[in-house]
Amino acid sequence: MSAVRSPLPEPDRKTVGDALQGALVDLVDLSLVAKQVHWNVVGPRFRSVHLQLDEVVDTARTHTDTVAERASAIGVSPDGRAETVAKTSGIDTVKDGWIQDTEAVRILVDALNAVIARMRERIAATDKPDPVSQDLLIGLTADLEKHAWMFQAEAG
Repeated sequence: MSAVRSPLPEPDRKTVGDALQGALVDLVDLSLVAKQVHWNVVGPRFRSVHLQLDEVVDTARTHTDTVAERASAIGVSPDGRAETVAKTSGIDTVKDGWIQDTEAVRILVDALNAVIARMRERIAATDKPDPVSQDLLIGLTADLEKHAWMFQAEAG
């Protein structure tokens, strides 16, 4: 039961709700992974990678709120709890300890590529049932692809 009445028919609300929930989880985890790497990066390119990681965190956190609010707007309760993120994220875990700058870049390229691939699936899934949510997913994916490009360029 939803406290918010959805403008979408139930099957569409379910499809779009699943896409938004998946996006929410991936964005929360991306921000956590990027912050963990940010705190532990070391090496000759420390400063540039350190700052670039914060840009990813800012992007992920901004879009996290937008996605969660869109889910609420269509009558889907967003779930960003740690347990939910841990169970359903599509991003690999990060090892503990210091992370060499070159490894940090590789970790972010892999994490961004995993999230982008899942976002593109969500874009396709929301095409017919809700172009409004699809537009939101397209915009955030463009931002993530920009970060992926920049980290790939950093890797050389």
